[in-house]
Amino acid sequence: MTDDLRRIAPAAARNREPILAALRHLLPAAGLVLEVASGTGEHCAHFAQNLPGLVFQPSDPDAESRASIDAWCAGIRNIRPALALDAVAADWPLDRAEAVLCINMIHIAPWSATPGLLRGAARLLPPGAPLALYGPYRREGVTTAPSNEEFDASLRARNPAWGLRRLEDVAAAAAAERFGAPEILEMPANNLLVTFRR
Repeated sequence: MTDDLRRIAPAAARNREPILAALRHLLPAAGLVLEVASGTGEHCAHFAQNLPGLVFQPSDPDAESRASIDAWCAGIRNIRPALALDAVAADWPLDRAEAVLCINMIHIAPWSATPGLLRGAARLLPPGAPLALYGPYRREGVTTAPSNEEFDASLRARNPAWGLRRLEDVAAAAAAERFGAPEILEMPANNLLVTFRR
């Protein structure tokens, strides 16, 4: 029996370096980065250790995930304790951030979480600040990789409200919150890093 509360997401070890490399160019040199749906906490711990000029605020609506986040992030000085934050909620437990980051949430949540995330980010971010979304998407005119099609089918089998989203639908929801057109960066394993700014 172990008292280690850290959960492990195998994908985090595979994608953390490519995401970090992209974030070095996207994130400001200083300020607060809110991570929405931090999951295990592995990403937040890795990014904070490698971007010491920033302060990271992890969050998750799930109490066991918050315990894992805090366990992964223990002793890292530029990480705050994980907050309980539901993307759909009308009020978030902070009122400003210099960047918002969300990794692999949009497809593993009901669609209502996406406009909720965009509304919340719009309230927090100053003009020009990045909202960075990482994960797999469908795109008009772009063939979806077979591995993503299989992933989508497995997600929908687990929960019919889950599944890969059309990037055009996400961009339309972002535009409703006065975000500009997405900046799209191709990432390994058929993922995208999509950045919105107001």
